[in-house]
Amino acid sequence: MTAAASDTPDWQSVSAEVTSQDQAQVLARIPGILTTLSVRAGDSVHKGQLLGRIADSQLTYQSAAYGAQAAAAQAQAAQAKAELDRVKFLAANGVYAKARLEQAEAGASAAAAQTQAARAQQASVRAMAGNGAVIAPATGRVLRADVPAGSPVAPGMVVAVVTSGPVVLRLDLPEALAAKVKPGARVRIEGMSGEGSVTRIYPAVTAGQVSADVAMAGLDASLIGRRLAAQLAVGTHRAMIVPRGFVMTRYGLDYVQVVGKSGRVMQVPVQTAPAADSKSVEILSGVNAGDVLVAAAQGANLPAGAR
Repeated sequence: MTAAASDTPDWQSVSAEVTSQDQAQVLARIPGILTTLSVRAGDSVHKGQLLGRIADSQLTYQSAAYGAQAAAAQAQAAQAKAELDRVKFLAANGVYAKARLEQAEAGASAAAAQTQAARAQQASVRAMAGNGAVIAPATGRVLRADVPAGSPVAPGMVVAVVTSGPVVLRLDLPEALAAKVKPGARVRIEGMSGEGSVTRIYPAVTAGQVSADVAMAGLDASLIGRRLAAQLAVGTHRAMIVPRGFVMTRYGLDYVQVVGKSGRVMQVPVQTAPAADSKSVEILSGVNAGDVLVAAAQGANLPAGAR
């Protein structure tokens, strides 16, 4: 083969984590006691599924109190309505003046308004008690559910975490390296075949690192949070790549066989480095572009005068 330089990607080792594109938190909406929690880490859930329930005994007492107020207000409204009917009859026969009729009408309206107010307060308490239902906010798998049943909770407390969206590989990049990474950059995982590509770069620096998501086939979705060693292509450089079959190693030194101007095959020491392909190596020095190389096995079969 004829040695030639070509553009070769620069691979940078980075840390990666298997995660979902998003994570939805299941939050407590009212204070109380988590009476039930029917899921554990690893369970699959669908959006809107009832996962547990939070109970607050004070809401039960408040609902009963507002119910009693509504009943009392309704009785007063019935009495005011009956009084209004009598006043209307007597006013029509000239017994009461118009002012007395207006007073009875105002009393009946006030009693009806008090009844509606008490019923609205009772409905509000019932609606607040309904917020004690712990609902899955998205379809996915439960990542964490570490609040045991019987524990007191406060509004905004995280009861469980549900994975949401496709499984991706999230890279942690040094901020100095982030400027060199663009969407579509190639990514390789040690121990996995194939390559992935960067799909999103998060526009924020946290503790000197920038996060990026990688779409890659074959990720194990059963181990969310698993750490992997990854290599990221951050640029290219000119390199001379040859198959490993052209390199011989003796006494710790690497050699290649080069065809000289006279047609004789000479063994030339070279400095090598690992290449992206495990079946090839990169020659750093010892060979120039345009040199004709002979594979090690072929060089051994050449006539003695040609070596």
